[in-house]
Amino acid sequence: MNDHVYKYIELTGSSTKSSDDAVRCAIERASKTLRNLHWFEITETRGHIDGGSVAHWQVTLKVGLRLED
Repeated sequence: MNDHVYKYIELTGSSTKSSDDAVRCAIERASKTLRNLHWFEITETRGHIDGGSVAHWQVTLKVGLRLED
């Protein structure tokens, strides 16, 4: 088994559907330009209220990228 080194970046995804969808949006968008995405950790969740209902979700997450050998 090889030892690995990871770098992490911070992303914020948003969605009008759910916090889970905000995470998916952030990861799917990052995967278009970054390689070796391996893990994520949610660090913050917040939302926007409009008319007494949740109108928008924002989720900030750390995403770990494995550095290539």
